Amino acid sequence: MERPINAIWPRLEARLPLADLGEFPTPVEDLTAVMTAAGTRGFPAWVKRDDLSSPVYGGNKVRTLEVLFGAALDSGASHVISTGAFGSNHAAATVLHAPRVGLVPGAVLFPQPVSETAADNLRVVATRAAELVTLPHWSALPFGMVRARRRIARDGGLAEVMVPGGATPRGALAYVSAALEVAQQVDRGELPRPKTVVVGVGSTCTTAGLLVGFHHAARMGLGFVDGRGAPAPPRVVAVRVTPWPVTSVSRILRLAIAVSRELAMLTEDRKLELSPDELRRNLEVDGAFLGSGYGHATTEGRRAINAFSDNPVPLDTTYSSKAAACFLDYARHQRGAPLLFWSTKSAAPLPTVDAAQLRGAPAPMRRWLAKLPK
Repeated sequence: MERPINAIWPRLEARLPLADLGEFPTPVEDLTAVMTAAGTRGFPAWVKRDDLSSPVYGGNKVRTLEVLFGAALDSGASHVISTGAFGSNHAAATVLHAPRVGLVPGAVLFPQPVSETAADNLRVVATRAAELVTLPHWSALPFGMVRARRRIARDGGLAEVMVPGGATPRGALAYVSAALEVAQQVDRGELPRPKTVVVGVGSTCTTAGLLVGFHHAARMGLGFVDGRGAPAPPRVVAVRVTPWPVTSVSRILRLAIAVSRELAMLTEDRKLELSPDELRRNLEVDGAFLGSGYGHATTEGRRAINAFSDNPVPLDTTYSSKAAACFLDYARHQRGAPLLFWSTKSAAPLPTVDAAQLRGAPAPMRRWLAKLPK
């Protein structure tokens, strides 16, 4: 299985085991119709369709899970446990993809604001996770992670318990590869060189990996070079879907620096380490579209959903609509062109779950689901 990262650095083939989950490269498409609907006809805008990363369950989590599942299998783990909020995309992706590679899925989850999108994910997780730990609050997450690991060990298993969003230096290498994939698409003429990439930031994994990958692509002269042949990595606009300090500039940069060090260590090439200054120059964190906080729908997000209504790119009120609202704001103000929107919400339909299947779900989850508007 070849991905851009191990094609460019062949030493990673043996040192970065991957589980084969996704269908890559994901396409890039122009957004002429969306720009017209938003009143910005002619603005050069494109979308990276990571929503199409798998027909089982797509979105940005698939790339990270290829790395994390690969590491779990390599270590001899029997179980993989996701962590996050009730509506976690990472948890939904884990329960649907783990059995494909022989891993038993589980989840450690805490409540969030009620929404239909979050409920859809929770129904799938609650009925497909072999191990479920329900927490009263996000602050109890470290205890829940230990509890899940001990439960599985008691039954003779070995669990790989993932942090929210898989946001580790190893996990974020998947988005270094994604950035290189876009650079290759630019190089092939599939889209013009983006000057700005807009992506939602929650756990910081995707943003940190893209920052590192775009810098290395530009250094290599792959895709991201200007008319004089000089390196020209795009500006990454990370749109907050979770609040500060989780999505602070310093936290994103710490992970990005750690990612570059992980890459340097695995390739045995210290020149691949990136400095905070060069990474910071191409990062902007935008909190103007967060609204009342994680999981709360916004007026701007609903407008973005309307603007994309005739386009197949899926948007949800928790994550992607907030990033899309920022993207459209850039377009309206004629900033950052050419502009690339990174689509992170899965386009694949979720499996149907009926009421009878939910009877065995933990009581806190059933009570939370009961709060949905009838």
